[in-house]
Amino acid sequence: MIEHLRPGVHANDARVVLFDFDGTISLIRTGWVDVMVPQMVEILAQLKTGESEAELKILVEEFVARLTGKETIYQMMELAEQIRLRGGQPEDPKVYKKMYLDALHEVIKDRLDDLREGRATPDAHMVPGSKALLEDLKSRGLKLYLASGTDHENVVEEAKLLQVYDYFDGGVFGALDDLSKFSKALLVKQIVESSEYKGEEFLGFGDGYVEIEVVKQAGGVAVGVATEEPACVTIDAWKRDRLAGVGADFIVANYANLDQLRTALFPA
Repeated sequence: MIEHLRPGVHANDARVVLFDFDGTISLIRTGWVDVMVPQMVEILAQLKTGESEAELKILVEEFVARLTGKETIYQMMELAEQIRLRGGQPEDPKVYKKMYLDALHEVIKDRLDDLREGRATPDAHMVPGSKALLEDLKSRGLKLYLASGTDHENVVEEAKLLQVYDYFDGGVFGALDDLSKFSKALLVKQIVESSEYKGEEFLGFGDGYVEIEVVKQAGGVAVGVATEEPACVTIDAWKRDRLAGVGADFIVANYANLDQLRTALFPA
């Protein structure tokens, strides 16, 4: 199913495409929220402020979702701020990030090993139809960029394991320790300011608040991937509402019906 939220909007003028990675193409890190949120709730609960775990869970889920798509360190910076607001003395956000990544690794290590050893096919860990969509966009002569809030070296390795790395002739970009050197907003700004592309020539695909907002602010067309992981068959209503709220022009659960998606995006 493709939901066209703004009838008349199309991507016929697109020349460059910005993709998010996790939850938009890759499912390797599916379940990351179920690692991050409980870990943060536990840390905040240790402050014994009188807040229930249920209350803290609502708080954490809100800021984790709001910052999804940005570099992971921003979620950890917000955790540190919440600790500080409650009278605690937070660790450096990098400490919390390492704790999270160590815990996440335990969840995804078998998936990575299966891909490395050939026990799993790339399609088993991708949103359905991803590779066919990339092929179609490349055949149109569009320039593709991949930008993720996951650390750069991990994005590069996982894109190669899924055999999609080479589609992104514009480059593959992940989070860097120096936050001033990379963000999705900075990447789009640099592309627009290069004079090679105009903002309205952008097409974006993403499952997070940030990438949709960035593409829309530039004047482009945005496809919100509101998929209910890991099956990626149905729309996640919460994701859908959030992506629609920041301006997504289209909502999809996957790219399996490429003909329908192609017609919606490129009607001319």
